Amino acid sequence: MATRKAVHDPRTLNKILYIRPPANTISFNELVALWEKKIGKILEKVYIPVEHLLKDIQEAPVPANLILSICHSVYVKGDQTNFEVDPSIGVEASALYPDVKYTTVDEYLSQFV
Repeated sequence: MATRKAVHDPRTLNKILYIRPPANTISFNELVALWEKKIGKILEKVYIPVEHLLKDIQEAPVPANLILSICHSVYVKGDQTNFEVDPSIGVEASALYPDVKYTTVDEYLSQFV
């Protein structure tokens, strides 16, 4: 719905429309905790120290090092969500259209239990 509104909105002209609803910007650990709460079980987790992952990235052959680098970027650094939107090039959909209802991660996961 936000993308349809943005098409005719002059505030989005020549800008990147970021769709990052606040309730859906969660860490991987938060996602796992939410799922554990829904299923009523504690999942077994294996934590890998970041130093170990960085070492594996350096030592892994191509393309494994690329896959590990992407995992580091997404799961450790949060590069896909952990940044400020530069208003000169982008706008945040949830700020422009607070009336748009979106499905939260919590609501989405409920369909699987």
